[in-house]
Amino acid sequence: MKISPVALLHKLNVVMLAALKPLGVWGIGALAVIDSAAIPVPIDALLIDYVVHDKSRFLLYCFMAAVGSAIGSLLPYYLGRAGGELFLLKRINRQRYEQMRDRFEKQEFLAIMIPAMMPPPTPVKLFEFAAGVFEMKMLWFFSAICVGKFIRFLIWAIITITYGPAILHTITRAIHQHLAYVLGFSGVLIVLLLVYVLRKVFDRRRGTTLPVEEG
Repeated sequence: MKISPVALLHKLNVVMLAALKPLGVWGIGALAVIDSAAIPVPIDALLIDYVVHDKSRFLLYCFMAAVGSAIGSLLPYYLGRAGGELFLLKRINRQRYEQMRDRFEKQEFLAIMIPAMMPPPTPVKLFEFAAGVFEMKMLWFFSAICVGKFIRFLIWAIITITYGPAILHTITRAIHQHLAYVLGFSGVLIVLLLVYVLRKVFDRRRGTTLPVEEG
């Protein structure tokens, strides 16, 4: 009997949650590592659940989830360092690559921190991979992910403490009821974010154009 990828992912999530959730702060840290590195986990919903059951430790939960996410993000980062340069050089020339890297270095912290703050389906791993390709310093990259994720998780924790756990169900129900609008709005935000980062990465002042402007 064949198991669909969605069903398999659900079973893996059930097993991981059963094993790691009882571990408290260490559990949410471990789940955040897994979520960022390989297997998608509903980490925001888990954080809310932890905060609901122990509001006094909400800062610790946010911190552990942020650190775990940063540790997991090292996988796409090091993949980018290992082979990303060759991947790019097959598509662009060396001069343009150097220009992209120089421009990225001037904006690298924000270029990583801002996507890390955004909820799914923001393609954060693309930015993490790019950080590796352009050889962003590992500690600087780790810090940017930590700060972005901590801000994101802290916002969820404060909302939960202020309005109660029912806010998650309210938001989820509203999203489902207006899914088309939410997806459209999210798509526009993602495109704007990508264009913003690309404009910072490509050196417009020396005649480098965005890929979408080439023709």
